[in-house]
Amino acid sequence: MDTWQDLTMLMEGRLAEVTSGERKVFAADVAERLLTWHEALPEDDQVPFTLSLRPLLDSVWEGVLGDTTAFSAVKQGVAEYMLSEYCHNDGQDGPDDADEPAAAAVLHAAHAYLFGCSDFALWAGRRAMEAIDQRLEYLADQDEDADLPDSDEAMAAELQRQLRDLDLIAGHAEELRHSALGLPVDASIRLRAELRTPLSSQD
Repeated sequence: MDTWQDLTMLMEGRLAEVTSGERKVFAADVAERLLTWHEALPEDDQVPFTLSLRPLLDSVWEGVLGDTTAFSAVKQGVAEYMLSEYCHNDGQDGPDDADEPAAAAVLHAAHAYLFGCSDFALWAGRRAMEAIDQRLEYLADQDEDADLPDSDEAMAAELQRQLRDLDLIAGHAEELRHSALGLPVDASIRLRAELRTPLSSQD
């Protein structure tokens, strides 16, 4: 069985090879899973800033699946973050809300949509890795007797999930290659069912 370190190298290679359109969907996919998990936490464990990013991620999804009108909403959402107190260079002296894994993944996904480079998609994937220990710790707190995988196994499972997601996305590579220029409405609706729905699954 490949270690998570081996799978990380494989993932980095795959993201460098795929099209910009595929990378954008991948970043949205990772952000969706992290945000959905965060939204399911008890209210006391949720971060308001993270929750506030749901409209931005929904706009990212519309954009990566071929709706060019979403560009303005994503641009505005990123600009609002950049002008907020959460975007700062104060290190530990500033608010860390935007460093919460789901929030950071959504922001990376938005940048991936706007600019298309592989780094933002890669960073979104890494946020899912960083969230592993946080999730395992949370689940252990909920049930001390829970039979949880160790951190290395969980990270390998997350990377295997990401690679499977890339395989699914690759099946639509030709169509996604043109998504930045806009796709017909019926194509966007179909891609929502064929990509967003299965990719968003927590299974």
